[in-house]
Amino acid sequence: MPVYWGIAGYPISHSLTPRLFSLVGEYLGMTAATVYLEARGIDEFASLVEDLEGEVWTSCTAPLKHSPQERLGVNGPEGVNAINQLRRKDGVWSGTSTDGVGFVAACRHIGIEPKGCVLRIRGGGSAARAIAAAWSNEGGRIIAEEGRRPLVSGPWDSAIIDDGDAVIGIDLDAAPAGGDSTPLDAEIQVSISYGDGAKSDEFAVIMVAAQHLEAWRLLFAPERARELPSLSLLLEKLSTA
Repeated sequence: MPVYWGIAGYPISHSLTPRLFSLVGEYLGMTAATVYLEARGIDEFASLVEDLEGEVWTSCTAPLKHSPQERLGVNGPEGVNAINQLRRKDGVWSGTSTDGVGFVAACRHIGIEPKGCVLRIRGGGSAARAIAAAWSNEGGRIIAEEGRRPLVSGPWDSAIIDDGDAVIGIDLDAAPAGGDSTPLDAEIQVSISYGDGAKSDEFAVIMVAAQHLEAWRLLFAPERARELPSLSLLLEKLSTA
């Protein structure tokens, strides 16, 4: 059982993750102290968690997604090489990435099935790689547009196409906390960047809730996966919290 749960990274003041931890925990009859670990680097993060005794569950955002792999000995999925969920139990760290599976779950929530569907994606960072991996794993196709960095070669290579009619587009170079996206040629464009006051029907909020549920299922409490609330129920609870 966790003693602490929360969010780590910078900026994090707008994050919905602590509320999501509380909502899912309440649904399962669990409680923990909420922490906001504002850290611009792995050294600062390590210093903050050193003062926390007991089991710790945390989601992490930029700029921490890459650092834990070397410092904490936690490996991300193949090709993604980054994590966004961390758990410390009995002094040992484990972690995973739920950006990709959360994106797929959010797309299904709004009626988009990845199989055979073309995704236009801009950017090549950890979130882009995670989404590309999950999308291709579900049988989707990808048009990669270069942003600040290209989408590098990875397990998604066979899903890459040069052109086509994209059903959904996403600019992963948009600034955090609700930054503007570059328009992309797709039937609909979504964003995973949200700020203060974001509503539960916004795609970014749907995705953060979806990836949070996946974190419980894959890392925090896999033994209770069947007891977790549905994504629809969690979003409903979030809207009234």
